[in-house]
Amino acid sequence: MSQIKQIIGQGVPVIGNDIDTDRIIPARFLRCVTFDGLGKQAFADDRVQESGKHPFDLPQYENATILVVNANFGCGSSREHAPQSLSRWGIKGIIGESFAEIFLGNCTAIGVPCVTVSSDIVAQVQKFVQDNPETKIEINLESKTVTYGNVTSPVEINPASQQMFVKGTWDNCSQLVQNESAIKNTATELPYLNWQRVS
Repeated sequence: MSQIKQIIGQGVPVIGNDIDTDRIIPARFLRCVTFDGLGKQAFADDRVQESGKHPFDLPQYENATILVVNANFGCGSSREHAPQSLSRWGIKGIIGESFAEIFLGNCTAIGVPCVTVSSDIVAQVQKFVQDNPETKIEINLESKTVTYGNVTSPVEINPASQQMFVKGTWDNCSQLVQNESAIKNTATELPYLNWQRVS
């Protein structure tokens, strides 16, 4: 199991409230069989509308791993493709004012921590990232802080999610694989898995 105690990396600001999952990954890209290639399509329509000026197209943010957003990020439909596209673009953690609940859960399920701060702090971090795109920032899940430049600010994260990341229990698939023998033992004791067909 993979513990996630901190994320250190360059930031990328995407400014605006109520950015929904249809903007994060447009519906036409949901027909994929796997999530491969979705990273290239993150914010596809916004990027076209902004003619190459969207943060995901700017060279100073091409190595960013921490997304900085505003209020109600990930609202709208519950498509899990939205966090998958961000993760496959390179995002490993998200700082925001607030997140839609299902989007937040989908991020947790793939190991992308989402932490919240006040609108003032979000604005400060976004401006810092814009002014210092090469400077790394840090999300520390153990101390529940974000550090940017010489500033350290507290962040909030759901206590259960925090423990899942810190202890490495966020990855349900890995837990199943690591407990394969225990699952098989339990399965042998379940009568409905050992039924005999009556002829």
